[in-house]
Amino acid sequence: MSIDLLLPGESPRSQGLDEEHIARLAEIDTPIPPILVDRRTMRVIDGMHRLMAAKLRGQGLIEVELFDGTPEEAFLRAVEVNVSHGLPLSLADRRAAAGRIITSHPQMSDRAIARAAGLGAKAVAAIRRRAADVLPQLTARIGRDGKTRPLSSMDGRLRAAELIAERPEASLREVARLAGISPATVSDVRKRLESGLAPVVEPARAAESPADGPADEPAVADTGERRVEHRKNPFPADPAAALEKLLRDPSLRHKEGGRQLLRLLQQQNAVVTRAGEELMEAVPSHCGTLVLDLARYYAGTWTDLAKQLDERVRLENRRGAGE
Repeated sequence: MSIDLLLPGESPRSQGLDEEHIARLAEIDTPIPPILVDRRTMRVIDGMHRLMAAKLRGQGLIEVELFDGTPEEAFLRAVEVNVSHGLPLSLADRRAAAGRIITSHPQMSDRAIARAAGLGAKAVAAIRRRAADVLPQLTARIGRDGKTRPLSSMDGRLRAAELIAERPEASLREVARLAGISPATVSDVRKRLESGLAPVVEPARAAESPADGPADEPAVADTGERRVEHRKNPFPADPAAALEKLLRDPSLRHKEGGRQLLRLLQQQNAVVTRAGEELMEAVPSHCGTLVLDLARYYAGTWTDLAKQLDERVRLENRRGAGE
């Protein structure tokens, strides 16, 4: 397409174009990827640096990919592609972009927006909370996989109960798809209905706030079938103090397995100390998916270990109480 037909579009970059980056691109001999252009307006959605580099080289034509969509969809696409390749967006630009996407696409889940803007899901959730007054009240959001899920499982469970009554021969997956919940939740609803229970799990009381009771008091919910104890994090303020206590324990220090565990915990403490934006900034955009997969894998491993330890501690406590 002729370069003269193209217009600058709205960019998520608050600082404008980077002249040094344009100069570097202009020196590249190999073909550059096509730029993304709004078919309706001929405005550049992604690739202004490449366009300016082509002009600097004296080109009259540039390869383009045409985009069809609304201005809001065009901005979302611009953020997604700028996060995934090329000159990285600054943290401030990614936060601003996330705020705008939340406003234009409130139905997107926190994780979906986080992936698009190159932020953590918790950071997106915090931005959404600050904008709550101007956002519509939704009952469901669309996840990264494109599936719609209810914000509360109550509506989905009630809908599943209706579908099970209307179509008892329907499979779990079919009911899950129609109700917008997982097959596992549908299975739980079916079991509760067969047992004569309500499809929705009603807690006996809401979880206490710190002002209602001691910070280390476990919250207990009654599901109607069993009492479930929700333990709060025993080290919310200073996990480093707990680690220091373990480091002084000779039963750990004098065994190879204990020393390996202590080294792992020290590494984990270093991650917690530098958690959040500092670590996010250290991850190059082209490594984001790999780091994400590894983080989830390691998190799952620690979760499994925590569950096993929890079961062992409970068993030992019961044995101690029976002595």
